[in-house]
Amino acid sequence: MNDLDELRRHVVVHARTQGIPPSVYEDVLGRITGDGEGGPGSWVAEWSRLGDQHVAQARPFDAFRYYNMARFPYAIGDTRRAAAQNAVTSFDTWRQEIPGITRIDVDLPNGRVRSWAAGLSGTEPKPLLLLMGGIVSIKEQYAPALTQVGQLDVAALVVELPGVGENTLRYQADSWQMLPALLDAVADRADVSHTYAIALSFSGHLALRAALHDPRIRGVVTTGAPISDFFTDTDWQAKVPAITLDTLAHLTGTKREGLSDVLRGWALTDDELAALDIPVAYAASRRDEIIPPGDPARLRRLVRRLELIEKDDVHGSPDHVEEIRLWTLLSALRMYGGRPAQVAFLESARTDAAR
Repeated sequence: MNDLDELRRHVVVHARTQGIPPSVYEDVLGRITGDGEGGPGSWVAEWSRLGDQHVAQARPFDAFRYYNMARFPYAIGDTRRAAAQNAVTSFDTWRQEIPGITRIDVDLPNGRVRSWAAGLSGTEPKPLLLLMGGIVSIKEQYAPALTQVGQLDVAALVVELPGVGENTLRYQADSWQMLPALLDAVADRADVSHTYAIALSFSGHLALRAALHDPRIRGVVTTGAPISDFFTDTDWQAKVPAITLDTLAHLTGTKREGLSDVLRGWALTDDELAALDIPVAYAASRRDEIIPPGDPARLRRLVRRLELIEKDDVHGSPDHVEEIRLWTLLSALRMYGGRPAQVAFLESARTDAAR
């Protein structure tokens, strides 16, 4: 059972990211009285009730958003697992009405990676854009962006971190190897030699490590990613919200009291960061309660081709969702050489969002 105040606090950025109106999520959060397995007033029941209503109204995309909130932060227990399945089913119902979004399953020695894709072509392969969320974000949360792929002149793949959603891999130190395997799997339908990653939060760490080993990854855009101090500073870890530590323990298959020992070797070293010869764009939050300030500072000191922006906000910058969304897309476009008109449009939109 999760701490209810933490659930309420940390889910807000995910609600805003998905376009759920404040009047809706504030109303639901106000009705929730506990985080039990079900029944009126429970986290899963109140969010799932909205999902059920939208299924009955034949509005599968809206249903998906509420089921996604119901299974937050991860699918443990029967009711959260049911909500997670309902989220995927509702999204799949919606995407079948949208031309061009397909499912790609890749079987690896240690499990299966399921993803959503668009723009893949064996005859006209385009640069590949990878989209990944963090430790509490399923792929369906970001997959609606695939509807824009045709305008961006890229192929795109939306995937989950190991252990998240339908990704059956275990999250561990060598999880970065998942990305080269995915590139191999779509190499006949995308120009994977020019791959760019929008990898949010913990997936940013995974993408940066993969880029050290795979030159096909030509740029990484991330927000609030752990780099080094998060993994090694046990004093900082002691202050990290329980919901984050519990989720990491779940994904890594370890007990929370042993988590520090598991994570210590995951830190990116100074030499590794200095060796990165790709553009890296990083959005930091000055009041981040998960990522220590030493991590973006380390990037600033060591990464040669870094664009770093900072917001006076908490993890995920919930008060700057639209500006950060536009900034991530704009950063990726600049990296792979998007059309000047697209870049100019996003620059203008981002300026407006920042006001």
